[in-house]
Amino acid sequence: MPRPPRVVHLDELEAIPGPGTLTWHPVRAHLGIQAFGTNAYSAAKAGDDVVEPHDENPDLAHEELYFVARGRATFILDGERFDAPAGTYVFVPDTATHRHAVAEEPGTTVLSFGGPPTFTPSAWEWMFRAVALADRDAAKAREIVDDGLEKHPDSPGLRIALARVRLAEGDEGGARAALTEALALQPDAEDYVRQDAVLGELL
Repeated sequence: MPRPPRVVHLDELEAIPGPGTLTWHPVRAHLGIQAFGTNAYSAAKAGDDVVEPHDENPDLAHEELYFVARGRATFILDGERFDAPAGTYVFVPDTATHRHAVAEEPGTTVLSFGGPPTFTPSAWEWMFRAVALADRDAAKAREIVDDGLEKHPDSPGLRIALARVRLAEGDEGGARAALTEALALQPDAEDYVRQDAVLGELL
């Protein structure tokens, strides 16, 4: 049976004291998320923990991402301090990294996300980055496309991006060849290409 979507505001989540001086909001448990771990931590006052001092179990191989949703925090990662105002992401890929974060303002709230590195990013991440860079930095755009094609060798979208990069490099014949390959893999992508002011002229 399909599970319905759920919507909840952070302030509606249960506030559980601890560990230490932080307040824990059990996001994952409240929403029933099964794909990854996620929680929120808040501080009543400056100086309270918003991430308790810890490292991760190496047997779990979890990566962790923190996001400062409100206020300001100081993260201490293996002894190095990082200022983290609201809007800051902090990524900790290594389970051995000792991590700790302290609120610099009352009400500081940090969201955490964690899980094993099993996710395979979609090819569009490389495609859109490369196309956006093609005219400004064709060499960097080419690096992005090449990296994407290593991970997604059958992606029509990345071949479209490659066509855009080749045009920026002055290789119109190579651009046409990349488009031919893209449309052989996904014929209905022709409409997308025709809407592109630059690539549409190659069809």
